[in-house]
Amino acid sequence: MFSYRKEIDGLRALAVVPVLLFHAGFSIFSGGFIGVDIFFVISGYLISSIILSEHSRGSFSFGSFYKRRVRRILPALFLIIFACLPAAWLLMPPSSLESFALSIISVVLFISNFWFFSQSGYFTIISEEMPLLHTWSLAVEEQFYIFFPIFLIFFLFLGKKWLLIASICVFIFSLMISQFGENLSTSYPFFDNKLKFSAIPSYAFFLAPTRFFELMVGFFCAYYLFYTKKVPSHDFLSFFGLS
Repeated sequence: MFSYRKEIDGLRALAVVPVLLFHAGFSIFSGGFIGVDIFFVISGYLISSIILSEHSRGSFSFGSFYKRRVRRILPALFLIIFACLPAAWLLMPPSSLESFALSIISVVLFISNFWFFSQSGYFTIISEEMPLLHTWSLAVEEQFYIFFPIFLIFFLFLGKKWLLIASICVFIFSLMISQFGENLSTSYPFFDNKLKFSAIPSYAFFLAPTRFFELMVGFFCAYYLFYTKKVPSHDFLSFFGLS
C-alpha cells in the first residue's frame, strides 16, 4: 500500500524556491525554472504509486481518482483566480483585461498551456503581465492525469512487461520531440524537414507531449519501488540528486 512520504514535501519546497528566485530576477538562478521539471517528476511518481497500489488491491476507480484530483486542485486554483481579479480590474487596460479574462477560461478548462503558448513565449517581457501564466504547468499535469490512468490500467491488464515496454516507448517519443522542439510546427506536415538538434521554449516548453517524459521518469521510480517491494538506501545518490 502506498504511504505518505514526507521527504517528497521537502523536495517540493526545494523545487519551488529556485523558481521563485528566478522570477524575482536573481541572475544566479537563471535556470531556476528547472524546479518545474522536478515537480513533473514528483507528480508522475505520486500518481503512478497511487494507481498501482489501488489497482493491486482491486480498489481503483476512475471516478474516485478524478474526484480526488478535483478536491485537491480546484479550491487553491479558484482562490488564486479570485485573488487576481481585483488587481486585474484596477490595474489592467481594457485590452489586457480581455486577454486576462480569456486566460481564466483556459485555466478552468485546463488548457492554459495552449493559450499561453499562442500568446507569447514564457521568457518574453509581455509574459510578466500575465498573472495566471504559471498555470500552464498545472494544465500539463491535468492533461497527463486524463490520459495516463487509462494507459496504465489498460497495460496492467495486458501484463507488467507490456506496461514497461509501452512506457519506455512513450518516454523515448516524448523526449525525442522535446529535444527536436525547434522542428515542430502547428501547420501541416507539423514537422520541419530541416532537422535542428535543439528545443525552443514555445514548443518544447508549453506542450504536454514534450513534457510527458518527465512525468514518466516519476512513473519508472514508482514502478521500480512497487514491484521490487524495497526502498534502496543510497545516501550518495540522495546527495548527488540534491546537488
